[in-house]
Amino acid sequence: MDIALALGGGGSRGYAHVGVLRRLEQAGFKVQAAAGTSAGGIVAVLYAAGYTPDEMETRFTKLDQSKLFGRLSKDGPGLLGLSGAEKLLVDLFGDRKFEDLKIPCAVVAVDIQAGQEVVLNQGFVVEAIMATIAIPGIFPPKEYKGTQLVDGAVLNPVPVSVARSLAPNLPVVAVVLDATGTQNNGFPNIPLPVQVPGPIVKSLTRTRVAQAFKIFLKSVDVGSWKLTQLRLLAENPEVIISPDVSGVGILDNVDISKIVHLGEMAAEASLPDLRRVVAWPNRLQRRVFPRRR
Repeated sequence: MDIALALGGGGSRGYAHVGVLRRLEQAGFKVQAAAGTSAGGIVAVLYAAGYTPDEMETRFTKLDQSKLFGRLSKDGPGLLGLSGAEKLLVDLFGDRKFEDLKIPCAVVAVDIQAGQEVVLNQGFVVEAIMATIAIPGIFPPKEYKGTQLVDGAVLNPVPVSVARSLAPNLPVVAVVLDATGTQNNGFPNIPLPVQVPGPIVKSLTRTRVAQAFKIFLKSVDVGSWKLTQLRLLAENPEVIISPDVSGVGILDNVDISKIVHLGEMAAEASLPDLRRVVAWPNRLQRRVFPRRR
């Protein structure tokens, strides 16, 4: 039962993708191509590189999430940095290129100067991932071949069109991480890039800056979700899986295993639709993508 995946962005909610993958594998589905935006891009490339869902969860649960967003002196404009995230990605992928992956894979970024979507499916995977996760204003843009790239969710939060281009003859399963239903009215947990004494952190999180940051992140969520709805309507994936990640913020320090489990439950609920889609007679002349060695 071959499928292609389009994994949406969502920051800390992205761990749910791991649970979706695990349950799909258990049910006998084979992912033959994967496209991702932002957090979905990380998981898409990990899977295409041969990491299993169990291996992903193990690696993620060992993370010190507070160290992912450190800034370096060379970093461009952004409230936070990605030095810790880059170190993790180098550890996971080294100098691996898209051409080395086991299945077709791509991530989505946006050329902020040209205002255009950019599909990255060649060259070093770490560079591409650093671009797709660069949330504008929060993280520095990625300098890439003479231009500046930012988070693909600016234009394509769930890259159904890209997944379909990678596997034109397979049904596309879109995994959407919507959290617009959250009613959390507390102050945001700002991941500071340096060690700051607890009392100072408590004071900072109650400043107008923190409140403005919260409003900004919420606005990103709302805009992204509305854009997601429009693109899903236009691109019409065969199945949509929506883990219940309401209440989980983009940069929250989370219980990773709990978020993974939310993905598993959502995939479980979608299995009847998935089986119906792949069983539909003569739906498509399907082409199987052999795994590259």
